[in-house]
Amino acid sequence: MKMPAAAILEEIRKNRAISFARFMELALYCPETGYYERKSDNVGRHGDFITSVSTGSLFGQLLAFQFAHWLAVAPATADPVVLAEAGAHDGRLAADILGWWQVHRPESFARMQYIIIEPSLRRRRWQEQTLLPFASKVGWVANLAELETQPSPSHHRPLVLFCNELLDAFPVHRLGWDATQKTWFEWGVGLEGETFCWQKLSSPLAASGSVLCPPELAAVLPDGYTLELSPAAEQWWYRAAKVLAHGKLVAIDYGFMAEEMFSPARTRGTLRAYQRHQVTADLLAQPGAQDLTAHVNFTAIQKAGEAAGLKTEQWCSQPQFLTRILQQAVTEPAFARLSATQVRQFQTLTHPEHLGRAFRVLVQGRA
Repeated sequence: MKMPAAAILEEIRKNRAISFARFMELALYCPETGYYERKSDNVGRHGDFITSVSTGSLFGQLLAFQFAHWLAVAPATADPVVLAEAGAHDGRLAADILGWWQVHRPESFARMQYIIIEPSLRRRRWQEQTLLPFASKVGWVANLAELETQPSPSHHRPLVLFCNELLDAFPVHRLGWDATQKTWFEWGVGLEGETFCWQKLSSPLAASGSVLCPPELAAVLPDGYTLELSPAAEQWWYRAAKVLAHGKLVAIDYGFMAEEMFSPARTRGTLRAYQRHQVTADLLAQPGAQDLTAHVNFTAIQKAGEAAGLKTEQWCSQPQFLTRILQQAVTEPAFARLSATQVRQFQTLTHPEHLGRAFRVLVQGRA
């Protein structure tokens, strides 16, 4: 069984250097041994990082209420009600959504179809274990192409296709600014002996930096200023938008719009490595043992969806999104009076010192 480091070494020795995007892809998704493949417990208090899902079930319950509201436009006789989740990790968010729906929307739950888009057989096994109580409601596809060929989802019935903290895990290319030459270059990964090191690459992708950076800003940009680009995330979103014949496409993630990419606080970009709730300094260390993640350029994602014919319906912070849902849901017995535990969860999800600071929500739709 090939470990991520061995696979990366092999490719670098063959090609002299590889893009960081390829390094990140192997580190996170190398079959059987990549970071997201080797263990299911890397999320939460005892893992490497927390997510909105790991704070408790309220996050999924609020999403379930919103999705039910959106799908209520379907005729009462429509069959089925379809939700599709991409990047379901261990299935806990799906369980929270399905559990709420079963209790509070029993009629539509009877005709619900929950589809998980999951290319990894190992992660699918984790999800199957978590979702055993809902086994009759859940199905899996390996990719968006398979979702499109499903007999019922996208062509005849409204569909909500959503992802929570998926786009930030797509591989990114790193661009650097050479202040002397006034040009952008791509940071790749090479070797010094047996140690991974940063290496400048000549890359056509580097021209994207000039497109994103206005000339007046480039004139004062510090040497080494770093940007991340994720063509893979943009392409995935475009394909997802094409699959969506009718309904909503939703992303919840940390990120910003393109005009926020240039900031004195982010001269080295947003790419981070996480291990045991600590930000680690060496992005190239221990591939497969630490998480690698970068902020999402939501301008690029939004443009990809609009290029596929979707209309942008919401762009807001996670606190704004969840607060609006809760305001709509106050007539629901489930949300009329939150318990002390739910109040703490909501505060964690929305407070700027916790998960409310960087998380954003993009909702696009096709009528």
